[in-house]
Amino acid sequence: MRCPYCRKDRDEVIDTRQIKDAAIIRRRRQCKVCGKRFTTYERLEEMPLMVIKANNQREPFNRDKLREGIMRACEKRPISLETIEKIVSEIEYELRDYLMEAKSNIIGEKVLEKLRKIDDVAYIRFASVYRKFPDITTFFRELEKIQNPKEVTISKRKTSQKAKQKQQKE
Repeated sequence: MRCPYCRKDRDEVIDTRQIKDAAIIRRRRQCKVCGKRFTTYERLEEMPLMVIKANNQREPFNRDKLREGIMRACEKRPISLETIEKIVSEIEYELRDYLMEAKSNIIGEKVLEKLRKIDDVAYIRFASVYRKFPDITTFFRELEKIQNPKEVTISKRKTSQKAKQKQQKE
């Protein structure tokens, strides 16, 4: 490493520490020529995660944009900023774990999945914008799924069983 003071590239590492969950390595160095100390940081170079929008346009993944959308859905709800940041980090980690590109609808579904576990109101707010509810009926259907998730499944089964019985009679 080149010394920032004398510009010589003769130094030694005198201390190494991991910071931010071992994502960054901090090294304290001392120049063997001038004796001055300086600090360097090493971090993994991440490949950029790209988001494929609905119109097939690509743009870099933006944590801030994701966080803002979730914060809007959680506005005036008892959800801490720490929880929101955790959701953003989990989603980013899940996407980076196996993808270099992610469709925006995958990101939206992941947000819905996480919000559903913590707050129904935030979930409905996000779903209404993300899924672009065309009318109040769609909004109510989504509310029914939240209020009676088992009943909706059971009523669908009963309906399909009745339809099968009807077909067998004919």
